[in-house]
Formats: sequence, structure tokens, C-alpha cells
Amino acid sequence: MSKPRKPKGRPISGWLILDKPVDFGSTEAVSKIKWLFKAQKAGHAGTLDPLASGMLPIALGDATKTVPYVMDGRKIYEFTVTWGEERATDDLEGEVTQTSDKRPGEEDIRALLPQYTGVINQIPPQFSAIKIAGERAYDLARDGETVEIPSREVEIFRLTLLACPDANTAHFEVECGKGTYVRALARDFGRDLGCHGHISSLRRSFVAPFAEEAMVPLANLVALEAIEDADERLAALDALLIDTAEALSSLPHLVINDDQAHRLKMGNPILVRGRDAPVAETEAYATARGKLIAIGEIGEGEFRPKRVFV
Repeated sequence: MSKPRKPKGRPISGWLILDKPVDFGSTEAVSKIKWLFKAQKAGHAGTLDPLASGMLPIALGDATKTVPYVMDGRKIYEFTVTWGEERATDDLEGEVTQTSDKRPGEEDIRALLPQYTGVINQIPPQFSAIKIAGERAYDLARDGETVEIPSREVEIFRLTLLACPDANTAHFEVECGKGTYVRALARDFGRDLGCHGHISSLRRSFVAPFAEEAMVPLANLVALEAIEDADERLAALDALLIDTAEALSSLPHLVINDDQAHRLKMGNPILVRGRDAPVAETEAYATARGKLIAIGEIGEGEFRPKRVFV
């Protein structure tokens, strides 16, 4: 029997909060960060289109196990809608499909926004990662097919008109939940206002629980390639990582001792004691000496591990 292959790269774990530049794809960004850090594995929490900039949380190593918790977090975007044209992709990349000479007034725009606040039904763009009969919608769209994408509920917590610098454009900020397409908002604004519209700029400034101040510009990371000593270069990169457990800050937290940590790593439950101990939680996480040990559930006086971190 052949021996299992040893994974290539370093077994590091943590989050790099990248400030992604325009014209740089999310998959391309993950590959670049994985290569820079010489990491065994990497993944991102929430795609940003090439024309969008801003926060792209990238998980390295065991932090990839916490990606779903970041994917579920709230997000904040600043975006510009250009009126007068609807496009196939609902942004600057696509061909113009509808035009209008009408331009909305600021009061008309403000009056529309309450309709887009709260839980709303939204139809994702034709060019999106939604699966239709097993195929990605954007693949079908690139083949020239127009498919019917079912609407789905998304939640808009806050929607603000920031400015109307001229008759052709309006700047907005939106705080929204998982699965919201900002491109679809621009498309639907334009249809409701009778003038058509598309996204002409988009920047993500927040992905819960990571703050805007945590973002690292790609240029800063690339600049570290100039450090000739490999150990020094990797140490400088590692200093930019955020601890894996930060992704779980919305969950109940248990601080445990070394013996309990050993039991969890072996896949065994531990007793949860103390006056302030949670009685029942579907999900919680445990740390020992500040290091993430496991994600699990609490019930019947026990913490039962579901995901263990080395």
C-alpha cells in the first residue's frame, strides 16, 4: 500500500483580510495569497466580481473550516448606479440590453428605498453563480441562453442614498445579508424608476465579523516579495493573519484546559460545568490557551465536538 501524500506547503491557519483591487478575480486572489504564504490550502468567504474592490476574507489552512460562518455574516457595500442603460451582466462588463432617456430625481430615488429595506424577494442576475438544473447561470448566459431564475428572499438591513453627483449617477451604501446581489438592486432600481440602470462601481467595506481596518492591500503583500530571506518574508506575512477563532465571534465561547482540549482533539465530548456555562447550544466553540480547539454543540451538560482543529 502506498503511503499517503504529504500535503505541500506550510500548515498555517488564519484569516487574511484582503483589500482586493479592481480587475482581479476572487479565485486569482486566493491562488496568489496561497502562493505568497506557501499555505497547504486556502479559500475565500464570498466572491467579489473582478470589477468590484474591497474586502475579500481569505482563509488559510484549518481556517477554511470556518468559512461558512463568515459567508453567513452581514456585508456592507458602497456602489454607484449609472442610469439610462440596463446591461446583460447588470454591471459595466455586459452588453447594453435596454436604454432610456429618462433620469430619476433625488426625491424619486429616496422614495423608492423603503421598498428595498427588510426582507425582500430578489431575482439573481443572469450572470451569477446560481445553479440551474446543475449548471451555473453564468455558464448558460455565456452560451447565449436566457434562463428563468427563481426569486429568493434576501435581507436588507440598511440602504442609504449617499449622493447624486449628476443626473446620470447615484451613490448608495447597503448593509445586507447572505445571498444579496447588489447588481440586482441596481437593475431593479432602474426598472422601478422607469429609467434602467446598472452598477458602475462596487466596493465591499465590511464582512462580519471583520472590520474595515483589518484589510490589507494586495500591493502591501506583493511588496513583501522583495524580502530575500524566506523565513523573514514568511514571518512578515504571518504577522498579518487574524486568528482563526475570530471568524466564530458570533458563537458562544468556552475556555477549556489542556486535558479537555486533548479529549476534544480525540473526538470525545467534555463536561460543561459552572454557574455561567451554557445549557444548550446548537453551535459553540472552544479554545485553550487562546487557540481554537473545536466547534461543537452543547447539550445535556456536554460539549460534543463536530469540527476539530489541529
